[in-house]
Amino acid sequence: MTPTQAASYRYPAWPKDALRISFGIIWLIDAVLKWLPGFRADYMSTIMGQADGQPGWLKGWFDFWINLQHPQATFFAYLVAAAETLIAVALITGFARKLTYIAAIVFSLLIWATAEGFGGPYTSGAADIGTAVIYAVVFAALLALSYYAGVARFSADYYLEKKISWWWRLAELRRPAPSLAAAATADDTPASQPQAV
Repeated sequence: MTPTQAASYRYPAWPKDALRISFGIIWLIDAVLKWLPGFRADYMSTIMGQADGQPGWLKGWFDFWINLQHPQATFFAYLVAAAETLIAVALITGFARKLTYIAAIVFSLLIWATAEGFGGPYTSGAADIGTAVIYAVVFAALLALSYYAGVARFSADYYLEKKISWWWRLAELRRPAPSLAAAATADDTPASQPQAV
């Protein structure tokens, strides 16, 4: 393979979509668990329990969230379940990817900073910083991957961008060039099939 051929080689598009869909299935499983009665029953006690043992300078932060949610704890439990379900469905279908990734980063960090208590308290024997912050990093990686990899062929966005001229603003970090959209289709053809000239 010559340097020119190596520079023009394009990686197949499906691995980035497989990663997004797999992560969406994980989120869907988590969302299903949030709809179970046990989550609603323990919702406020989880939030209040995270405030215990936190440094004094974080007391106002946790008091704010406890006072906000306590009168309508069931509503907020349903709100969390609905948000996780929407994120999971958007990931699996590839719907409004850029908007979904950014919203999911904010949502994950909010969960980490409230229900997971910033992964603390950080005392002797603490061995975990919480999972939601790792989810935020994965969403940021998906966002970066979508920037570099371009148009996602196996997504609802791919078809919506063809029909709605402004949809790329919700789906992509940059406006896809017409050649990129054509390349996404060409990348998905098997190597054994000849491409039209």
